[in-house]
Amino acid sequence: MLLPAFRFKKFRVEQAGAAQPVGTDAVLLGAWANVQGTRRFLDIGTGTGVVALMIAQRLSSVQNWSGLGIEIHQRSADLARDNFAASPWAEYLEIWEASIQAFAQTIVDHYDLIVSNPPFFSERSTSPDKARSLSRHTATLSPGDLLACAAQLLTSNGKFCVVLPEREGLRFCELAVPLGLYWTRITEVRSRPGKPVERLLLQFEKSPYALKRDEISLYAGKTGSEYSDDFQKMTQDFYLAG
Repeated sequence: MLLPAFRFKKFRVEQAGAAQPVGTDAVLLGAWANVQGTRRFLDIGTGTGVVALMIAQRLSSVQNWSGLGIEIHQRSADLARDNFAASPWAEYLEIWEASIQAFAQTIVDHYDLIVSNPPFFSERSTSPDKARSLSRHTATLSPGDLLACAAQLLTSNGKFCVVLPEREGLRFCELAVPLGLYWTRITEVRSRPGKPVERLLLQFEKSPYALKRDEISLYAGKTGSEYSDDFQKMTQDFYLAG
């Protein structure tokens, strides 16, 4: 079944045939990443381009910025290219169809902000859908490769932001240190207050600054389906409904 376009307040995301449709992880990352001081940003594994478009919206009042999405899945790259072109920020956004490993070997540019909603299925837990597996499987992009490429492409004062499940996120932090990346900000994401942590929003920098830590619940109450005040505040500039 073809997925319908996902509509945000200032842009829409076509996603029919995408390896990974728009999801909460991407929205969290796009709203959470620190864009302060960003003039050039890179979205690794951009998929349909949703995170890049959210970053673009947040940078729309800034002069002389640009964004680049990297995507290995051809259909997703085509969708991202079309979504970028149809957005209010078409002139500032580009797509590069390749693996980040190949890109890092070719390009010598550096970026103030790098974001990624990376694969996290282990070798023992793959998706039965081949396209979805490509977007979520670490065989395509290992944590070590992702960290090495980010460390290479990040400016000295830049920030690298990712969203991962808790266990994978903590392991990611361990792998980052030998590569000269230190986690300086973490937000624990829970479905509801008191529930286990489901995701970690992580920020890495090249200097080991003091760690800032907080948490957010997506829904209010123990059984309610209403979005929490914190999540509504975080996404109010993007979602059509509050």
